[in-house]
Amino acid sequence: MEGRNGGRAKYGLTLSNRSVLLGMSTVEEMLALAAEADAAEVWDSVWLGDSIFAKPRLDAFVALGALAALTERVRLGVGCMASTPLRDALLMAYQWLSFDHLSGGRSIFAACQGQRGAGGGRFEEEFAAFGIDPSTRSRRMEEAIEVLRLVSTTENASYEGTYNRFEGVTVLPRPVQQPLPIWVTANPNPAFPKLAERALRRVARLGDGWMTTANTPDSFAANLADIRRYAAEEGRPIGAGFEACLYYNIYVTDDRARGMEEVASYLAEYYGVEYDRGFLDRWAAVGDPERCAARIRRFVEAGATTITLRLAGRDEAAQFRRVTEEVLPALAGGR
Repeated sequence: MEGRNGGRAKYGLTLSNRSVLLGMSTVEEMLALAAEADAAEVWDSVWLGDSIFAKPRLDAFVALGALAALTERVRLGVGCMASTPLRDALLMAYQWLSFDHLSGGRSIFAACQGQRGAGGGRFEEEFAAFGIDPSTRSRRMEEAIEVLRLVSTTENASYEGTYNRFEGVTVLPRPVQQPLPIWVTANPNPAFPKLAERALRRVARLGDGWMTTANTPDSFAANLADIRRYAAEEGRPIGAGFEACLYYNIYVTDDRARGMEEVASYLAEYYGVEYDRGFLDRWAAVGDPERCAARIRRFVEAGATTITLRLAGRDEAAQFRRVTEEVLPALAGGR
């Protein structure tokens, strides 16, 4: 199915490298799904989550290396790199360039600053463990993006920021992709318009793409329009290659009421938060294949170029089959 930009919408599979610690999945199951997605042309990318101590999981870099060795076709990314402000920016850039080289140029970096409040896990404890003031996380993330972009395109690079300084550094190996795709995460809350504008302006100023979640189709379209307007004001108007990515949940079932119960239970166990049904209805496509495809289609029509789908149930293999065989083909066919 084509979106507003005229290109085909792309679909990513979000795997849970946290579920393997919670006993909700296994490493073997996670790797098997990645291999199946790589073999199925309806999937364009495979994603993992990221956190260090706030929501413990298999380290994203380690798991990505395994996925790169296991797959050949799909793009690989972290949705999103919540530990960006916590990791040393230059070291992280070295790791990411190595990953892009190892994967044959299939990486997508989605910068993120972590989440305070419900769903963010032990946020305060995580920042305290690294001795980092959470109030500095936005600027630290911005510098990490600047450092990654600089060393990926420039040899003998020098940088002087508030939290990062170095001179004459060449990072090897060089990345396969030039330029290296760097997306910026922003989930603006309309209740705080100044913060929302700041977040969207950051995407416009620094991003090759935008990753977001918990939107409605209307809010997605409105936020994307703001990003385009801010980018024009910044003097870097958004071209056709800009990615607008929605992180979304899906559960395919012929019994929607029971499906909503399963999704609520799964996400409560995963995040330790009892989400209200109104939020879950906005955050997940639940129901038969036709209903799920219709929900996803609305975001494509709103301008989403990539939609990543997390299988929000315990039987991931069964959900993967239904999404792969029933939902995505319907979207590809434009029905």
